[in-house]
Amino acid sequence: MSNLVNKHIADLFKNKKILKNENLTNAFGAYCNKITMSDSTQFIIKGLRKPNNNYNYIYYEGKSLKFMHKKFPELFPKILHLKKNIIVMDYIKHNKIKNKKSDKDLAIKLASIHKITNKKFGFDFDTPIGGIRQPCKYQYSWIDFYANKRLGMIFEKINSNNPMPKKINKNIENILKNLKNLIPNNPKPSLIHGDLWEGNILFHEGNLVGLIDPGIYYAHNELELSYLNWFNYVGSDFINNYNELNPVDKIFYNYQEVYQLYYSLLNIHLWSREYISDAYKLSKKFS
Repeated sequence: MSNLVNKHIADLFKNKKILKNENLTNAFGAYCNKITMSDSTQFIIKGLRKPNNNYNYIYYEGKSLKFMHKKFPELFPKILHLKKNIIVMDYIKHNKIKNKKSDKDLAIKLASIHKITNKKFGFDFDTPIGGIRQPCKYQYSWIDFYANKRLGMIFEKINSNNPMPKKINKNIENILKNLKNLIPNNPKPSLIHGDLWEGNILFHEGNLVGLIDPGIYYAHNELELSYLNWFNYVGSDFINNYNELNPVDKIFYNYQEVYQLYYSLLNIHLWSREYISDAYKLSKKFS
């Protein structure tokens, strides 16, 4: 463990006895440790290994969590300490066990988040996903916001560094040009978690007990539903349960791939170019 991590921990837990210090993950230049104290209380500490002057995503993740904990204290961990390069938050006990009722639990709680609305798309500050900055300057137009600040943004990032094959680039360019005819033009701006994949959804004995690592903003709520469908984390009844509380567009399944494409491109940029074949399949539907 680096001297920086040890110093952060020593500074934060002065005069307290640490029983166990366990590293959970290391990604995007950051560490995530679980701290167990001698009185059995547990915390999560996240921090950047090196200062990032371009975009301190740890800090904005902490701000996002503060916002969400205030609205949903039963779901999002409480932030105990937040500074430029470090977050300390409550640990949420979980064992990843799901049961037949788990998807319905997720649908109910996700619908309650999405029912928080706004007049514009975006957020008060740029929010993170996978360590990168998601532009969130407010806009009234969902088409413009999604084209320029989400799908177009990550498409440009990939191709400015290491261009994808021409056949997929042509498909995505056509989607961007024709976006107003592919997705709803005027959906209601809804609060979304923003990075709702398996690792950020915490279940314990079948119950949804927490959501972590958000990249929040006001968006079309079906962007989030599309992501959950894409990696097959939810069953066939999930959308039906969600729809009873927050109606889904009748033609949602006709265009969900346009939204899934954003997350596929994120995986190409952040993780592996192996996802190019997946992005091609998603984009081919609209070529």
